[in-house]
Amino acid sequence: MNAKHLGHDHGIRHWVNEGKRIAADRKRRIQRTKNWKFDTIATHGLYDIQQATHLNNGSIIEPIYMSSAQAFHGFDEMEVALAYQMPSWTYSRIANPSTFFLEETVALLEAYGTGLDTGCVACSSGMSAIRSAIEPFLINDKSLPTPNFVSTSRVYGGTFQQFHERQMGDKGIEVRWVTDNLDMDEWISKIDKETRFLYGEMPSNPAVALFDIEKIAALAHSHGIPLLVDATCASPALLRPLEFGADIVVQSASKIMAASGFSIAGTVTAKHNIVSKVGPDEMKADFATWMKLIPYRDNGPTLSPFNAILTLNDLRSLRSRAAQMSESALTIAQFLEAHPKVASINYPGLKSHTQAGIADKYLTLVDSQNKNGKSQNAYGYMLTFEVQEKDPYQPNNTRVFYDNLDMIWRATDLGRVKTVATIPAISTHQQQGEKGRELASILPNHVRLSVGIEHVDDIITELDHALCKI
Repeated sequence: MNAKHLGHDHGIRHWVNEGKRIAADRKRRIQRTKNWKFDTIATHGLYDIQQATHLNNGSIIEPIYMSSAQAFHGFDEMEVALAYQMPSWTYSRIANPSTFFLEETVALLEAYGTGLDTGCVACSSGMSAIRSAIEPFLINDKSLPTPNFVSTSRVYGGTFQQFHERQMGDKGIEVRWVTDNLDMDEWISKIDKETRFLYGEMPSNPAVALFDIEKIAALAHSHGIPLLVDATCASPALLRPLEFGADIVVQSASKIMAASGFSIAGTVTAKHNIVSKVGPDEMKADFATWMKLIPYRDNGPTLSPFNAILTLNDLRSLRSRAAQMSESALTIAQFLEAHPKVASINYPGLKSHTQAGIADKYLTLVDSQNKNGKSQNAYGYMLTFEVQEKDPYQPNNTRVFYDNLDMIWRATDLGRVKTVATIPAISTHQQQGEKGRELASILPNHVRLSVGIEHVDDIITELDHALCKI
């Protein structure tokens, strides 16, 4: 072996060892951070004084790395980095320091209080996160029958379209809809040897429907498949599905996690050692890292570094916003329940809600324990109600109400610091058609209200003014 080759070998060993040192230091920081409270994790994540002074000129706020690529010291470091033998970001389609800051924080928040080891991948949108999360389980495996998956029917309209049109329509992968989320027999009846995963949205958008995560996770695992949960309308401040047995959580971080409304983002957070009928051992051991280094790298659903930092900045105040918005939403729901122009109201915090028991079990404000150790329930920022109509399929009163809103925004957004009202039948769920809306129990006179951080009295005054125009 010539001297030049020996030098290369020495360089390789140096950078492999450097990678081990970086990984060990990250593990140390994760273990330290797990001892912090939720708000402290949301504020700091893994970014500390050491990183600031050694890497970022002392900046106490995480920097935005807008560069598309990372430079290397030389041949050996590049070879080791691109062989995934040391942590690097290499190219912003694969990774970026700014997205790392967000991913590390979200991974810790989703696993808060569980002791679980988790990983997170940030995506360009919530829809991108859903696709990135499900497709590894739908691969063509010749040793197995054609795949199907089982999902609650009460999901966001975009999710319905992705499942019904893009997976079933385009690829022939059957989605089997569960219409009664709490009916275990219906879940069981939909699963067979071809089923690759179970999927649920909780609380669902816009029906605010719930399901028993713990029971469905146990059911999934009994069949050797994972449970995936979209918890966008709760956020980790109110619900952490991994705590109850779910394997993977997706978030449209564009909502309450990035409530200022400046960014579109999604996250996929997975615990280590998930169950699956398909995929390599590396995927099952650490789904998020495997996803980032393989399919995410190849498909490119990348989050902008700028949007990553905007989302991270909003995330710092997540818990306090979730508490205020939930408190206001409950007060507004109680007002609407008693209003003569409202036919029905759907909010899990109301005693009249058909799934109130499930809501009380799962929807609690993080770090809100009293002296007896009991956590405070908080039911989220979203509610739906039906405007009083002679015929709900002729929503004349609904139109009058909606057009008379002034302070409340007429838009399709939700989870914002500003209150937003939407008519799902003509907006978020329009494209899934009448049969699809019927499957999801969405009528033309349904109004979805996303409660912001305005004073609750002003929101109620606005709603009353618009309803009294009917």
